[in-house]
Amino acid sequence: MPIIVNLDVMMAKRKMSLNELSEKVDLTLSNLSILKTGKAKAIRFSTLEAICKALECQPGDILEFREKDQ
Repeated sequence: MPIIVNLDVMMAKRKMSLNELSEKVDLTLSNLSILKTGKAKAIRFSTLEAICKALECQPGDILEFREKDQ
């Protein structure tokens, strides 16, 4: 998939654990883990907003578009 999820990068920059982020955004660890590993097929804007607030970042810091190799 050409959308890359850089959630782990932002969490590392903010020194925030998955457990801590899970509590702040009110998501289960399993759902957050699915997002973090790039296995999620979609994300709600409300979830993205909560993550951005918790990590003090922009959506573009978490989501990235990359063309597939030709």
